[in-house]
Amino acid sequence: MATLAVIDVNLAVGLGHTHMPVHQLLRIDRSAVIALNIDADQDLTLFANGMPVADVQVVLKGEMIAVEIIHIHGRLHKEDPAEAA
Repeated sequence: MATLAVIDVNLAVGLGHTHMPVHQLLRIDRSAVIALNIDADQDLTLFANGMPVADVQVVLKGEMIAVEIIHIHGRLHKEDPAEAA
């Protein structure tokens, strides 16, 4: 496990996506607002090295934007050692 501790992982949060014609993209300026395919209260996806790993929600920590893990993809619930006996 010590070897894994030194490996860096790139984390990113996907906010959503949209499609638009190139002519619209070329007219975008600094004040443009682009609607995405997600509602404000919907969970976002956390990616680790490009792979989706968790559902998250945006939270504010003082002046910083952070995410709170809601659900980790593919993780089995750990058994209670008392139940396994």
